Parts: sequence; C-alpha cells; structure tokens
Amino acid sequence: MEFTEWIRGRTDEQLRALVSARPELITPVPAHLEGLAVRAGSPSAIGRALDRLDRFTLAVLETLAVLETPAVVETSTDLETPAAVEPRATARAQADKPDVRPKSVTKAALRALVGGALAAGKPEPALSAAIDHLRDLALVYGPDSALALAPGVRKVLDDPAGLGPPAVEAFRHHAPEQLAEMADDIAPGTTGSGKERLAAALARPGKLIEEVSPEARAALDQLTWGPATGRVPNARREVRVASARSPIDQLLARGLLAATGEESVALPREVGLYLRNGLVHRDLYAVPPALEGAARDQKLADRTAAGQAFTFVRTVEELCERWSAEPPGVLRTGGLGVRDLKRTATELDVPEWAAALTVEVAHAAGLIAAGGNVDGEWLPTTGYDLWRVRPTADRWAALAITWLHTDRVPGLVGERDDRDRPLNALHTELRRSSAPGVRSAALGVLASAPGLAPTRESVFDRLAWEQPRRRGPLREQLTEFALREAEQVGVTGLGVLSGHGRALLSGEDTASVLAPLLPEPVDHVLLQADLTAVAPGPLTSELNRWMTLAADIESKGGATVYRFGEGSVRRALDAGQGAEELLAMLERHSATPVPQALSYLIADVARRHGRIRVGTASAYIRCDDPALLDQITADRRAAALRLRRLAPTVIASRSSRAALVDALRAMGYAPVAESLDGDVIISELDRRRTEGLPPARSVPSPNGLDAEVTAAAVRALRAGDAAHLTRREPADAPSGQIPRGPATATISALQEAIRQGVRVWIGYLDSQGNATSRILEPARMEGGYLTAYDETRAAVHRFALHRITGVSDLS
Repeated sequence: MEFTEWIRGRTDEQLRALVSARPELITPVPAHLEGLAVRAGSPSAIGRALDRLDRFTLAVLETLAVLETPAVVETSTDLETPAAVEPRATARAQADKPDVRPKSVTKAALRALVGGALAAGKPEPALSAAIDHLRDLALVYGPDSALALAPGVRKVLDDPAGLGPPAVEAFRHHAPEQLAEMADDIAPGTTGSGKERLAAALARPGKLIEEVSPEARAALDQLTWGPATGRVPNARREVRVASARSPIDQLLARGLLAATGEESVALPREVGLYLRNGLVHRDLYAVPPALEGAARDQKLADRTAAGQAFTFVRTVEELCERWSAEPPGVLRTGGLGVRDLKRTATELDVPEWAAALTVEVAHAAGLIAAGGNVDGEWLPTTGYDLWRVRPTADRWAALAITWLHTDRVPGLVGERDDRDRPLNALHTELRRSSAPGVRSAALGVLASAPGLAPTRESVFDRLAWEQPRRRGPLREQLTEFALREAEQVGVTGLGVLSGHGRALLSGEDTASVLAPLLPEPVDHVLLQADLTAVAPGPLTSELNRWMTLAADIESKGGATVYRFGEGSVRRALDAGQGAEELLAMLERHSATPVPQALSYLIADVARRHGRIRVGTASAYIRCDDPALLDQITADRRAAALRLRRLAPTVIASRSSRAALVDALRAMGYAPVAESLDGDVIISELDRRRTEGLPPARSVPSPNGLDAEVTAAAVRALRAGDAAHLTRREPADAPSGQIPRGPATATISALQEAIRQGVRVWIGYLDSQGNATSRILEPARMEGGYLTAYDETRAAVHRFALHRITGVSDLS
C-alpha cells in the first residue's frame, strides 16, 4: 500500500490526531491529502516529529529502519524469543546465516529484537503502544504484518541506533578494481561484482574478525555501540590482507572498516550488528526512569506556592511603582544596565537573578516598556494600570501564562554572548526558541509525580528519556532555569507542582484554583511610637501603594515593617497629599491611635514644605522669607549651584530646575518645583507611563492545536482531496489544458452557474501569472470579483474576473 493511499484511508479522528500532534503539517493547510502526505515526508517535518519521541518509541522506529535493510534480516527471523538472543555464541551463529530479505517487517520481528535489548521486563504492551503512536504520527504505516517506514524517515534517521551505513553504501565511493581486490582477498572463489562479493562476505564477518589482532579487535569494540565513525590519517590508502601490519590496515584490508573520506572511516552496519550479537540496542527500558526525591504534603505545597505567587505579584507591582518614580535608562545597545539591575534587586530585596526574572516577566506581559525622553527610559505602560486593578489571582495568572510561553530566558542575564559581551536584562539576545517547550516539559515531569519534589538529576534523566534527540548542555541549563523560576513565580511550592501550576500547564482556569489559597488582604496597619507601622498581613493594593509612597519599607516577611521619615513624608506631599489628608488616611487605616511623634513629624515637614519654590530661568529660587534665602546663599554647599540674588525674594541659578530641587533637598530644605505660571508641580506617579503595547499572548492547547482548528483543517483536506480526485476535464477541452475562452462567454457562464447553483471548472491566473484550475460553486459577482466556494481549498474566496481564463461545466 502506498503511503498516500494509507493517509487517505485514515479516519477523520485519526487525521485530527495527526495534525494536532504535528501542527506543522497544516501550517498552512495543504490543498489535499496528497499534499499532506508529501509534507509529512519532508525532512524538517520528520525531524520535528522525531524530536517528540521518547527513547523507547525512537528505539522501535530505529529497529524498524534497520530491519528494512538486508543487514539485519538474517537475525530477525531467528530472534523470536529472548532465549534465542541471550547466548552470545548463538546470536553470532545466527548473524552468519545467509542474507534473505523479507518482503515486509512484521511486528513479531520487532518484538524479538526489541525484547532482546530490554534491560528488564517484557516488550509488551509498550511495543504495541509505541507502534500505534508511530502510526498516529504517520512515521510508520501499514498493518502489524507489514510495517513500513513512512517516506523520508530513513533518510532523516541517517545512522539509526549509532550503526554505520550498510556495506553497499559504505563502499560506494571505492573504485571497482579496489573492491574486486578486497573481495579476492576475503572471499576467494566467489562470483559476481566486487561490491556484491564484498557485501556477501561482510554479511558473515565472524571469520574475518577472528583473523585480526587483539589491537584491531579493540578498535572495533570502540565503534560497536556508536558512534560508528572515526578519523585516521590517509584512510583511502590501498591495503591488501597480505601486507596489512597495523591494526587499522588489518581492518581496512578486510572491509571491516570502510574509508568514507580522506581521513574518515565507518564501521559497516553488518559488522556492527555482528559485534552487537544481532541486537540494535542495549540496556533499553520500555518505561521512563522513576523519579527520586522527597515526599511532600500536597496541601502544604499548594499553600506555599500560593504564598509565593502572591509575593511575586506584589514584587512586580512594586517594580512598576518604583520605575514610575525613578525610571532607569535604556542602554544604547538595548536592555537594562548592570547597575540599574543591582539597584532594582536591592530595592525589591531579592537576588539579582530573581530581579531579572521579575523585570523580564513584567516586560513580556506588557507591563513595562521603553519610552520617555530621547535617550529612553523603562517605564510602566498604560496596560499596567489595567492589570493593577484586577484581582490578585487574575494578575498572577497573566504573569504565569506569560512566563510559561515567553521565549526569553531571564536566567541568561549576566552571562556573555559569542562575542564575549555581557547579556543584560531586557536585551534582545535573551531569546531562545526552545525555552517554552523546555518549561512545559519540566513542569510535565513534576506533574507526573504529585506530592514529590524530585531531584534535579532525576528530572534530567526523565527528560532525556522523554526526548532523547533534544539532549544537550543548553537544554539542561534551560531546565535548571525553569525549575528555579517556577519556584520563584509560585508555580511550584517546596519543589512540588501546585494545583494552580497543574491548571496552568493543562490550560485550565488557573485563577479559580489559586484564589481560595491566597491570603486575605488586610486594610489596616499597626502604628508604633518609633515612627514605624507594622502590616499584620498582605495589605490591599491601594493601601499598599499608599504606604509605599508615604513610608519606606524597612523589612519584609510575615509582617511588613514601614518607617516614616522626613523624606518619605515629603514624597507624599510632593505627590499632592496634604498634612490633614495624611493624618486622616492614617487614622482611617490604623488599628492603633496615631502616635504624637508621627503627627508632629508630618506637621513639621508640611510646614516647611513648599516655602521655597524652584522654577525655570535656567532655574530660580523664590521664597517669601528673605532670611531663608540669606541662609541658602551663605551656605558653602550652595557654591556649586552658582546662585545669584536678583531680588530679596528671588535667586537665579544656572543649574536645571530638577538639579536645583535635588541639591536643596540634599542640603536639608523642602523646596517644590513650580511651573511658569507659578503653580506647584505635583509629582503624579500615574502620569509616568509609556504607550508600549502588550504582546499578543495566545495560549496553545496542551494537546497541540485547538480542536476546532484541527477539525476545520481535516474538513478542508477532505473536501480538497475529493475535488482533487474527482476533477475531470470536459470533452471539448484539450487534454491537460485548463479552460480558456472569451471574456464575454466567461461572464455569461458564471452568471448562469450562479442562477442554477451548479459547480464549474475555471482556469485562473495567480498573482505570479501561473495558470491554475479550480472547482468552484459561484455565489455572486460584483465589482469585478467573483465570490465562490472553492472546493479545492474548502473555503469561500474572491476571484478577480480579469484573471479567470475560461469556464467549463462539470456535468
């Protein structure tokens, strides 16, 4: 059965499973099932499908690939039971039997080889499940009695299971005369071409291997289980058996090694199979390795993760509020400066890697973006204000979904790129396309063991079994980052995947699972006589924002401690708060009376606040109290400001207004900035925003494409394939040509088809001028366009009338 016909014979449910597991096959949707089969056999599509296979399923596929070559056939029919595989002498004797290639590969032959390679257990039911899975992915087709690789799979696998190429391929670049001489040496008296005689001799290599020295045999042992290639100088030299002295010469002369290049050799597959006792793999496991780690109480892990989720949301909120007041600059090369990251980590009271994670997630979620002046600043976006007023569970869900699916890798911050340049936070070079897949795979491992905090090594081993073709240093590094970040974001708790983390991974409603576990916000603080306030729990969003403005955070933990000081009170006054408003807010939200010391502090700062006004001259200082200006001009610390007295109540300066305000505050005064109209400029933090647009965050289905998308794609494929198979040319049309005719006849034919509601066959020129044909069901014609249902593509399209070359009936 041909592969295309096998694809056509699949049910709609099986086709939906195929395109869901391999979404690249319908991006875009092929015109018909024949196109789907062709795309499924492309190297890139096969490579992606192979990358998704676990170690056992990949081993089954590799075994099938080897069985389809003559090299392994003589062992396959005799390895029906494990007893026939275990003894080394018996297996070698089987490998010396004549080469007879079967017409097809049976499941029994697969069971024999796979069963012999298992380190423990039996091949069933895992083998049947693996074959069914390979069929679902269209990597294998046919019944159990006649299994075959899909087109293109063998080429992508290249050297399956670390075996070298068959002898016929390994020696294809050798001259016929050289092959004849080698065949005369190792198979005298045989007939046929040199390549055929050499391949027949290597199908029974036992005697040849026994002839070589122990050193040569050791070289073979090194290549037995892969890789089956090596490098030797002058590999293409001609060596005869009689003159071979060195170990490599002995192997080359007997064909036990094949020169594949000037300095490269390969172990022929027949020889490798003999050395492997006729097996394709060894130490194979049909089930994934068990996870090792510490058992945790799941409810405790859920509560711990929920607490960290709440903390992460508040950390992101604090980051945006601080950057709204003091935004860091954008580096000329893009990204966030090292010093700014260190300062942010100190202010947020988190390690630098956690600060980088917070910054990256906030940026990926569209909460911060580059904006501001010409040089650029990192500012909160208008989307942050919308995010801030949402419930905490919804806010965390938005951040967690962004973290799971972003291709940016915060863990790389601080490392260096290929040019030895540092990688800064928010730098464009932090993107890694494999990062989302690694995060999902790592969380999938945790999801398979509820209540267990697995060790890092066991997670690595499980991922290596689940996706062996994707192993590598970068993948292990990304896995470490994923596990560490999952704990920081609140997806895991105590190393265990939480309930809301499981909902996040499966695409369910995360917020509804998390909400009952979050601590209930409190709307009051406890004011102390030492100018501190203690928050007995997480404050409401608005109260937390106000406290952060009017006081400085002194310590965090189960209860956050805030300290009021002259600077923090002045900050609140700069934001437009008055002394009476501050005291009223404290009285309303304090469970204890407002201490007298705090009332005096607020009154004293408010009394001095705004007496000095700073405007733009370059800058000027204005004050109704000349004595206060005399004090400023006499202060030695003001010498750098280059002040000049213009009037008893006005001083001019060459400094900017912002620099003058900062300098006076550093000297202990409480100035405020004023506009050209003399009005006080209030520092409204909400105004420091940029218009950065949040990225589109489409959440893919955990099982591949959305069910509605796959169903629509299969319907389009069926309709297109039916049109492709039933399309036939009218009797009056020349064979192999598309319909052509006068424009007036074309318009009349289309109008008649619309009136009768029948299908027509048209010729159409695409945008490149190429002639194509379509089967349409016309609906209406207006404005120079024909609107019709295109059966070839199973969709409604508009066709330009001037591009239609002709119309023919399908009756």
